Amino acid sequence: MRSNMLELMNVFVHVAELRSFTKAADALQLHRPAVSKAIQQLEDDLGVKLLHRTTRSLSMTVEGDEIYQRAKALLTDVNEMMASVSPSQPPRGRLRIDAPLALTHAILVPSLGGFQAIYPQIEVVLTASDRITDLISEGIDCVIRLGELDDSSFISRRVGNIRMATCAASSYLEKYGIPLTPDDLVQHKAVNFFSEHSREVMEWKFKMNGEVISRRPESGMLVNNSDVLLSCGLAGLGILHALSTALEPHIQSGELTEVLTDYATVTKPVSILYPDRQYLSPKVRVFIDWFCEIFAKQHQR
Repeated sequence: MRSNMLELMNVFVHVAELRSFTKAADALQLHRPAVSKAIQQLEDDLGVKLLHRTTRSLSMTVEGDEIYQRAKALLTDVNEMMASVSPSQPPRGRLRIDAPLALTHAILVPSLGGFQAIYPQIEVVLTASDRITDLISEGIDCVIRLGELDDSSFISRRVGNIRMATCAASSYLEKYGIPLTPDDLVQHKAVNFFSEHSREVMEWKFKMNGEVISRRPESGMLVNNSDVLLSCGLAGLGILHALSTALEPHIQSGELTEVLTDYATVTKPVSILYPDRQYLSPKVRVFIDWFCEIFAKQHQR
């Protein structure tokens, strides 16, 4: 196949639609002989006659009409593909994002309407889970991650840090009492979170006397999903330690009570990962910049 096959098809589509070699040449800013030569080359390469030509009229053959329909669709796809990655065009196309459940509920979903208003030609495909996503095999453009990152071949951008909070339902506190220090947690049951990827149970980290201390209360429940973690806490099944942004609405409503407020928690890093900085498409670039901006606005200290 000729390396310039797309160019030949483009010439043919113009001739077929304008029903004129001369008009097609004007539209493409080519000399008329160049248009005739392009059609001849395309017919030779395909081995079929595409056009019926007389001194007064021009029409497509049956084969020409079929080639026209396919070439038109192919050129449209190519133009859309080029536009989707061109920095000179408004960002467009399908953007695949993966994010942790808690961040999706608390930050991403409430703010995405603003992103869509700015970039209406971007179709967001959002997956939300608490597992580690493989960007390449799952076709993800970028992923939002919580916590310190393992060594990775991907590019990462630190977005900021998010506060953790320790809470319990009033039904639990009325029954088991209120812990006053991190050491009191040994007397309580917790709803603990474990990583599906590493199987490790998350430690609760506090700052005490200028030092970071870790506690891992005995589990009343052990879950691998932040939605379930929150549901268990609301049901009074134990104390939970989670992202403050996810807990805040329930603290405000009185469903949960924050405890150990005299002890600062160790914040959780938030990062965005993507495969390649050199060929970062406009749609991914604008999303990363937008998310960093809204995160900074919501977590200014």
